[in-house]
Amino acid sequence: QVQVVESGGGLVQPGGSLRLSCAASRSIFSIYNMGWYRQAPGKQRELVAGITNGGSTNYADSVKGRFTISTNNAKNTVFLQMNSLKPEDTAVYFCRVATTTGLLIAWGQGTQVTISS
Repeated sequence: QVQVVESGGGLVQPGGSLRLSCAASRSIFSIYNMGWYRQAPGKQRELVAGITNGGSTNYADSVKGRFTISTNNAKNTVFLQMNSLKPEDTAVYFCRVATTTGLLIAWGQGTQVTISS
């Protein structure tokens, strides 16, 4: 059973940075695709950034140029570097693990990100 745990959320001022981590118990990110999603109050969960097991990445238009998704060499942690944060980035951020055909493997429990002055 695959389990992933997010960390790194917090409260930062607009313009600040945070780095989120999604850690798995083993090196699954060489096998599966992974995505960072977020859900703001009253809104649907949306894809923020994704990375395939081959390292290809994609981003929501709203975060392009500000967020970067990456993995570590051991392929057991995926990061989301978030720069130039805006109040509208406030949400709970989740990591999602899926097969290369898109079948859900696991969701993390989420980490709160709040951007406020």
